[in-house]
Amino acid sequence: MKAIIWTKYGLPNVLLLKEVEKPTPKNNEVLIKIYATAVTSGDCRLRGFKVPVGFWLPTRLIFGFIKPRKTIPGMDISGEIEAVGKDVKLFKKGDKIYGTTGIGLGANAQYVSLCEKKAIVTKPINISYEEAASIPFGGLAAIYFLRDKANIQSNQKILINGASGAVGTASIQLAKYYKAAVTGVCSTINIELIKSFGADKVIDYTKENFTNNGETYDVIFDTVGNLSLSFCKDSLKKQGKLILINAGLFENLMSIGNDKIICGVASEKKDDLIFLKELVEAGYIKPVIDRVYPLDKLVDAHKYVDKGHKKGNVAISVEHCLSSKST
Repeated sequence: MKAIIWTKYGLPNVLLLKEVEKPTPKNNEVLIKIYATAVTSGDCRLRGFKVPVGFWLPTRLIFGFIKPRKTIPGMDISGEIEAVGKDVKLFKKGDKIYGTTGIGLGANAQYVSLCEKKAIVTKPINISYEEAASIPFGGLAAIYFLRDKANIQSNQKILINGASGAVGTASIQLAKYYKAAVTGVCSTINIELIKSFGADKVIDYTKENFTNNGETYDVIFDTVGNLSLSFCKDSLKKQGKLILINAGLFENLMSIGNDKIICGVASEKKDDLIFLKELVEAGYIKPVIDRVYPLDKLVDAHKYVDKGHKKGNVAISVEHCLSSKST
């Protein structure tokens, strides 16, 4: 099968398309024929090893100290179950699925074998495979931080910094589902996009600093990584919360016992993917795709995401050609 291989951290050109052995599912695994995957900002940070301050060592211990422990990168997938192990009960051959491989990686390939209990569920019926593969990164983060950690409520005022990215666009739509009043912060070019997802207000950061407008918020969600509690404190209500999803070690330590700061890593649960599927099928959430690249142009996709200006998500279409060697 064809797969992207990486043997070192660095610039996008460390990613190489190769022929590798097609996986065989174990008794509790499913073999997934991948039709689409995604390139997220998280994928690019891991590839270039641009991790938050203080997390160099633990991240290397997880993913590989000298070089990547898992040779096929990528996390988010959509596709079809091609085969199942003899003990599998949750899926059958032919099921159309989407989800994430998590820290096990392996998504940038034509096939992957995963335990049936991993974060994979049947895909929404009303969207493409590319759209489905674009849901997990932003959608799971939005659920974890806004719903589970910040406990957003109807009529609360939510400000989303970096509103046009994968996490931002998902967060706007989720917050509107819970009937919150949403303010999005983005650049001039993305204002109409943010309005189209129901944002009540949009702030152009190239013209206005939201901390100077006198408004206060129940939740400030920083999806970019350029805010701090000291910078935002006057813009938070008395019981307001600041969510920092790209926080360094210092901010994470500050959040311990401090109910004004929320940090951490989004969880990957089947139930949350099912919830996202239901929201997509009901029309409450629409995946946002900026560009679609074929698997053999994954390097170009990483270069584009590295620029930091994508709108929503970048998807990867995975073709299965008869001429492709299958070993």
